Amino acid sequence: MPQDRPAIAEIIELLGRKWVMRIIWELRDQALSFRALQSACGDLSPSVLNDRLKRLDAAALVEKQPGEGYALTAMGRELLEVYRPLDRWARAWQARRR
Repeated sequence: MPQDRPAIAEIIELLGRKWVMRIIWELRDQALSFRALQSACGDLSPSVLNDRLKRLDAAALVEKQPGEGYALTAMGRELLEVYRPLDRWARAWQARRR
């Protein structure tokens, strides 16, 4: 990746890929097997899930834990803390729309 590329642009590009934020969210409480994660995400295709997990692993946000499945890394859990205010806001937004 180019050295002059802003960090924010890099993370927005990663998080903007379809399913990435959902995968991180579904791993918020526990490690999940590939199949459990696929099911939690609405049965996205195995090839897409595999691709996203590889990207998240390369970004040091998710790791495969032997016998446990996929889990957030320490950095992934830090990112999840950024999600929590957005989740609160989204719930309020959703309630007002109803």
